[in-house]
Amino acid sequence: MKKHLKRLFLVSVILLLIPIGYAAIYFPPIMAGMTAKITCSCVFVMNRSVESVREKELQVFPGLSLTKIEVGSDSVIAQLLWSKGKAIYRKGLGCTLIAERSEEEIRNQQVILPKLPALDQDPIAWPQGNKLANDRPLNVDFSRINTILDDAFVEDPEKPLNTLAIVVVYNGQIVGERYAKGFSSTSRFMGWSMAKSITNALIGILVGDGKLNVMDSAPVAEWQQDDRKSIKLENLLQATSGLSWDERYFDPRGVFHQMFTFSDDKGGFAAKQKLENPPGTVFQYSSGTTNILAKIIREKVGDAAYFKFPHERLFYKIGMNGVVLEPDASGTFVGSSYAFATARDWARFGLLYLNDGSWLGKRILPEGWVKYSTTPSSVVPLGQYGAHWWLNAGEKNGQSRRRYPSLPPDAFWAAGFEEQYLMVIPSKYLVIVRLGVSHRKAPFEAMVSNIINSLPEE
Repeated sequence: MKKHLKRLFLVSVILLLIPIGYAAIYFPPIMAGMTAKITCSCVFVMNRSVESVREKELQVFPGLSLTKIEVGSDSVIAQLLWSKGKAIYRKGLGCTLIAERSEEEIRNQQVILPKLPALDQDPIAWPQGNKLANDRPLNVDFSRINTILDDAFVEDPEKPLNTLAIVVVYNGQIVGERYAKGFSSTSRFMGWSMAKSITNALIGILVGDGKLNVMDSAPVAEWQQDDRKSIKLENLLQATSGLSWDERYFDPRGVFHQMFTFSDDKGGFAAKQKLENPPGTVFQYSSGTTNILAKIIREKVGDAAYFKFPHERLFYKIGMNGVVLEPDASGTFVGSSYAFATARDWARFGLLYLNDGSWLGKRILPEGWVKYSTTPSSVVPLGQYGAHWWLNAGEKNGQSRRRYPSLPPDAFWAAGFEEQYLMVIPSKYLVIVRLGVSHRKAPFEAMVSNIINSLPEE
């Protein structure tokens, strides 16, 4: 009996030590790299303090805030146990995590940056500029909107939502705007996966130029000699490529972190994944396929114009003058995740899609692109995804079940990690931006529903 108990005890200890050993081996490099990259972007792109990052972003995982952080003049080094991660800052490019290439090689890359617009946006009328109209839209319950925004910033000290910014645009005008202490209308915010919808816009521009066709095979050279040549550009946009992928954020051995932490060429890494399902048959949300799209954009535009392309063809045309897109170490934008913009700039982006891709009478996106992007993929059960936009369309035969039951079925949105949202509701002439560092679900649907109830009935 004693022998049996001793054996049982040893087995229990071993079973307990396995996950501890697993975590000790695989988590430190991921956490050190993640800390270096996030801190670098927060400090140099968002102009925040390390203390602020520890208080907010680094609470996402137990022990992450204990990482040793060293901030230099243009870099951040983070150390957890024996593992170190380093991210470097380059003006106009934001931060890049060092993985395979040397820092010297990355810093010596030849990059042609766009020229910033010389004009001052402050005296220019919204939405191209920042001057808000004195006339308020009629029949809007501003008192109620103010209360809704005030409530959104009330924090539970034990479980803070860290709401940082909310902007409400109705009928083209800002009718509500609020920022957390230390942030303002000029502050940049992480969009995380809202960047995917920017990638959608850049693909749309190239489609309008005749350089891409969504029904053609994706122009990835290494796929043309195997079964992956059947993957269409549309499959990448609709997250139905069939490529093997796992988007889990807390599995240190998964492909997600292998791409983000250890690969310099994130699009190239994703393109190496094997075909697991026939293209167009299974929905698999994937940052990997977005980074393949970012690489395709680079190849179609060419390196000489690549870093100017998103600014000159999209951002500057609609007043998004402060956007920073961060590239990986190979020089390709991390189109899945690394976009920074002010809350008003995110709202401008939403207005572009609300207005069918036109801006102040000028077409930016090709005609029909917004409708295409917000049409559900045929394989998503609740009509919840189009082409790099989330949708509220509901199930095919009725809409009785949809992601946000209290919101109109024409609502669509960009969404990012830590509860970033850019909601567009055409039937209500409404755009709502919510930004924060939330490690639990924010009551976003209720807030949007309450805002709708503050507007005139159509």
